[in-house]
Amino acid sequence: MEILPAIDLIDGKCVRLVQGEYHKKITYKDDPVAQAREFFDAGATWLHVVDLDGAKLGKPINADVLAAISEQVSMKIELGGGIRNEEAIVKMLDAGVTRLILGSSAIKQFDWFCDMARKYPNRLVLGLDARGSTVATEGWLQQGQQTVLDFAKQAADLPLDAIIYTDISKDGMLAGPNIERTKQLVEAVELPIIAAGGVTTVDDVKTLKAAGVAGAIIGRALYEGTITLTDALEAAK
Repeated sequence: MEILPAIDLIDGKCVRLVQGEYHKKITYKDDPVAQAREFFDAGATWLHVVDLDGAKLGKPINADVLAAISEQVSMKIELGGGIRNEEAIVKMLDAGVTRLILGSSAIKQFDWFCDMARKYPNRLVLGLDARGSTVATEGWLQQGQQTVLDFAKQAADLPLDAIIYTDISKDGMLAGPNIERTKQLVEAVELPIIAAGGVTTVDDVKTLKAAGVAGAIIGRALYEGTITLTDALEAAK
């Protein structure tokens, strides 16, 4: 099981949002490259990055930051936020990103998403962000109609690298992940499932590992110190 420490970017700085609310922003560090290097030095091989500016505006905004991280830190990078067309896909892959998370664009343009998944096999990840059982889009600002499980099943045969499931109500709350729905996803599809939102303690990591997830994204808990990256990596082994 992989542990993916998270960096969320607004104006080139490391921040965290509480429950996806842009007005509930906590700024942690000004230098995301230094933060990525700190995660790498602690043993992480993957880095999860969300371009929150891009998610809001519908196009990648922090490409220069991603390029700097890729050039200076030897980690695999997954990026989400503002990836809405093939031009953005090519731009960010060229910037050194290992795989791209598509959420809003996948949900709203599913046929196009299928074409992109086949054109860029194992370079795309489906991001399913949910309030309750239904998916949310546009940087979590809009609520969709489809359920997480139904959409995951629709995408199950595509050559995706993974599905990331985030329970928005848990995100940034330091109150534990949605284990039940995460486990339902693991059991519903054969694609690797990565859990996000609320991963707070070593016990959370162990519970997710027992549920069969392929990875866990940890953000605010690392910055607030409720879990260390070293302990999370050890628990995931």
